[in-house]
Amino acid sequence: MKKLFLGMLLCVTAFGAVAGDHTTDPDRYYLVPVQVLDSQYFLSTPPDTASMRYAYDREQYKWGKAQRDGARGRQAVVDADLSKGWLDRSFSEAFGAKLTPENAPNICRLIYGMQEDAGDLACRAAKNHYMRPRPFMVYNEPSATPDHEEGLRKNGSYPSGHTSIGWATALLLAELNPDAQNAIMKRGYEFGQSRVICGAHFQSDVDAGRLVGAALVARLHADKKFRKDLEKARKEAARLRGSK
Repeated sequence: MKKLFLGMLLCVTAFGAVAGDHTTDPDRYYLVPVQVLDSQYFLSTPPDTASMRYAYDREQYKWGKAQRDGARGRQAVVDADLSKGWLDRSFSEAFGAKLTPENAPNICRLIYGMQEDAGDLACRAAKNHYMRPRPFMVYNEPSATPDHEEGLRKNGSYPSGHTSIGWATALLLAELNPDAQNAIMKRGYEFGQSRVICGAHFQSDVDAGRLVGAALVARLHADKKFRKDLEKARKEAARLRGSK
């Protein structure tokens, strides 16, 4: 009886911690961990170092390094920065309007609201299970974002959380502004490739990140609060298109 009570207590405590994380900080997440897909379950394992997939990862790493000195390399560093204003810096031009809290508050609320769902919750299971070392660690070479390296060393490379965020963002922005979908999706694709250029992720990490981001967006459409925010963002996007 004592063991049963202890087990029930642990379950309640664990549920309370999850629910507490969601309810005390609702602006960071739409979902709770048990609601997102299990990325470890549905993704394939990272490439073995003797495989052709890993050979492609290695070639793409070389390609990425070759981009760093030009404009594409500078854009990759901008894309790596997820601090305040990242949506404006990386996606406003493709969207065709300033994506700032002042100009597009509802769109920003939607994207920033799902950012951690895509980059953290949806990637967490596979990242924690595989704890794949990053390219700059494997090859013992500096990345294009040295200030980020200490934190990245403690976080698994597979799948790419940045890519999941960028791809989910592109899918949502294209839904809000279908007239600009080509430019938006191209920008979303490049956002992921920026991780290869920086040396923060292998190509297979990025490819997996896009799958996670797409699956996350599908799941978000089943969430009532997300759908409510999406409708507000849709009306705002129509206003922004009409004001051109």
